[in-house]
Amino acid sequence: MDSHHRSPEYSSLLLAGPRIGPLKQAHARLVVTGHSRCLPLITKLANLAVAAGAAPYAHLVATSHPASDSFLFSSLARAATHQGLPLAALAFYRCLLSAALPFSSFAFTAVAKACADLSALRTGMTVHAHSILLGFGSDRFVLTALVVLYSKCGRLPVARKLFDAIRDKNVVAWNAMISGYEQNGLAEQGIEVYKEMKVAKAVPDSMTFVATLSACAQAGALDLGREVERRIVSERMDISVFLGSALVNMYARCGVVDKARQWFDVLQERNVVTWTSMIAGYGMHGHGHEAIKLYHLMRCKGPPPNDVTFVAVLSACAHAGLITEGRDAFACMKRVYGLAPRVEHYCSMVDMYGRAGRLEEAMQFIRDSMPGDPGPEVWTAILGACKMHKNFSLGVEVAERLIRLEPENPSYHVLLSNIYALSGKMYHVEKVRNTMIKRRLKKQIGYSLIELGGTSHLFRMGEKSHQKTREIYQYLEELVHRISAAGYMPETESVLHELEEEEREGALRYHSEKLAVAYGLMMSAGSTTPLRVIKNLRICSDCHLAIKFMSAVENREIIVRDKHRFHHFKDGKCSCLEYW
Repeated sequence: MDSHHRSPEYSSLLLAGPRIGPLKQAHARLVVTGHSRCLPLITKLANLAVAAGAAPYAHLVATSHPASDSFLFSSLARAATHQGLPLAALAFYRCLLSAALPFSSFAFTAVAKACADLSALRTGMTVHAHSILLGFGSDRFVLTALVVLYSKCGRLPVARKLFDAIRDKNVVAWNAMISGYEQNGLAEQGIEVYKEMKVAKAVPDSMTFVATLSACAQAGALDLGREVERRIVSERMDISVFLGSALVNMYARCGVVDKARQWFDVLQERNVVTWTSMIAGYGMHGHGHEAIKLYHLMRCKGPPPNDVTFVAVLSACAHAGLITEGRDAFACMKRVYGLAPRVEHYCSMVDMYGRAGRLEEAMQFIRDSMPGDPGPEVWTAILGACKMHKNFSLGVEVAERLIRLEPENPSYHVLLSNIYALSGKMYHVEKVRNTMIKRRLKKQIGYSLIELGGTSHLFRMGEKSHQKTREIYQYLEELVHRISAAGYMPETESVLHELEEEEREGALRYHSEKLAVAYGLMMSAGSTTPLRVIKNLRICSDCHLAIKFMSAVENREIIVRDKHRFHHFKDGKCSCLEYW
């Protein structure tokens, strides 16, 4: 053992530990006994100071030493990153630079992680270039830290290139790639990386499962979510609050709200995310009363609700027509918790009044309660309500206001033409259509996704590329014939506003959700398990009506998750009670 490790000065540092008061006393002792130039002792002192959260003091101690070395600043950068002090880590990196000291792999690793924590892409790119310059371009620890950085900053092609270059990937690299894809809305790619990880026989940890479950929630990949749950249970993993929240969220967002609640109830520890996920899950499924019950339970027994919780509560009230409860929650948010409402909260309130047909109250709420001019999100909520409740004069006024706010957004033009079509003003529909053609505005393409046997099948309107196209169309024809005999009448008005090739009644029949449901029913004939379909846009009123009839004639539960919520179709009824 080195002599300084046996010295009383070293013992006094250990005794002080990461506490700034005793450390300053120990430092004074080093100065008095003439040991203030002993670099190992100063390194230990500065590292303990960082651990105590006193990075500026550590900086002073380190830079005052006449012979500071690379190890001193590298270990401080690492300690600062570890302590969640990324700016301090960058400061120690700059000390290395200005003193022209040699760099090590772990200095670059620490500083790349600090850049990731700060989402400081430009600084991170400089560090990346510097690491290549000094020969650390293929170091697996540096590469892993850079994968984390680029993933966090949304530069996924770069992250993927670096990830593929790591020869012996550790779990941190795998996790960074999965969560990078998931957090940037590319859940399918995240799931693919998880599958590659299984093939590579890499050992996952709890964060792998958290990221993968989040990707499953986003993509509606229930089969994989269940498989991950089985692994967690069979490996007797410690269910941390993060893993528990991910399981609750996955089941809630994949349409199995009862299973989400089972997990919620068995968790030892629940944080605000767990409670909010469960409330949001109930809201999305139209269980407004359950959502409100849980919100009241949270207020009594759980952590204080945050602003995201209130978005979930208000959205649940809007989807279930619970006006009084929504008003109370909105008032409570400000009065009891001192939370300033954001645009999402105002939007949910407007949505709540609008869906319930109280358009006057919605407009009054905008006038009386909203600070400043409402943004497009608020007017869009009003517009949806105008369409739902056939208030055409207000609808036209709101749509024109939206177009003035965002002239290049095609969905507002489509909504305006929709309103005109519903009120029979076909001349105006033509005018809007011509404006869109002139400005080259294209409406967003709708698609629906159905997962069968662990494989996802994607359908667009009029999809012809599926290998079973002929059988699907034939099956759908027969299905439409059967539901028509049961009383289904196509809602042709919901196609009048559609543009280009969708301007025919026949087009209604081949909407993506009808094709996905037809395929699901065809491929699982005789099964009693619910069919699950995910749609990227709001379900149209004709498909909504048709699927209600399909659920009755096929005696099958059909669950559709659209852009806003879940629709549970069963026995000819929908859980949304026409609030959607």
